[in-house]
Amino acid sequence: MIDWTSWLSYDFMKSAFLAILIITPLFGLMGTMIVNKKMAYFSDALGHSALTGIAVGVVCGIPDTNLSMVIFAVVFALLLNKIGSKSTASTDTIISVFSSCSVAIGLAILSKGGNFSKYSGILVGDVLSITKQEIIYLVVIFAVTIIFWGICFNWMNAICIHRALAGSKRIPVRLMDNIFAVLVALIVMMSIKWVGILIINALLILPAAASRNISVNMREYHLFSLIFSVFSGVLGLILSYYTNVATGPMIVIIASLIYFLTYFFGKKCRE
Repeated sequence: MIDWTSWLSYDFMKSAFLAILIITPLFGLMGTMIVNKKMAYFSDALGHSALTGIAVGVVCGIPDTNLSMVIFAVVFALLLNKIGSKSTASTDTIISVFSSCSVAIGLAILSKGGNFSKYSGILVGDVLSITKQEIIYLVVIFAVTIIFWGICFNWMNAICIHRALAGSKRIPVRLMDNIFAVLVALIVMMSIKWVGILIINALLILPAAASRNISVNMREYHLFSLIFSVFSGVLGLILSYYTNVATGPMIVIIASLIYFLTYFFGKKCRE
């Protein structure tokens, strides 16, 4: 018989479990607004920009790759917002151009001399390697995000519904967009080392998309997104331990299954 609590006897699993409990609620909350604002391409581009952030750190001699990733991601997010708001081209086109360019630059720098193998682990991530100091960073971001959410949720929701109307009500639309973009950038960059570049966007989008399939009001939408995100994270961590599979992909597989189940359930209920 399998002992389903044996994973708790390891300190690295306890740290990973704590990190999951901090990261997944953030993904659930921010994912709802990302889906509402149709920013799936935006969060995906931020994830891919991590490579360029590392490359910038290498070129500038910054020993802490997390710091270089965060700085570059914040600048990248604000620049995307700035150009996207003024450009006549569609937003997804602008984001795609910036994402492709940044990834190419990052790969070109990191692959010089055949050194990319040193950074390949960030593509898939490893939540089991998280340290206590990094958990503290996540707690700080979690607290900042919750404060922002509690103060600015109504404004953000109004902007999602109708930007022009929100502006007419003296809501600082541009400021809210920039703050939200910076928060998404911080969450993505602080999580990407343990989740992985290739799947970070899926963890932001899938719980919110699944919640949208079955929710009938805004309260249910956010509640189900939180539940789906935390459930996927915890179950994915436990199953990855017993199946010897990378944690990030396992979490995404579970989140994907939840999405398809809610899609067919929601479709059946609407018929």
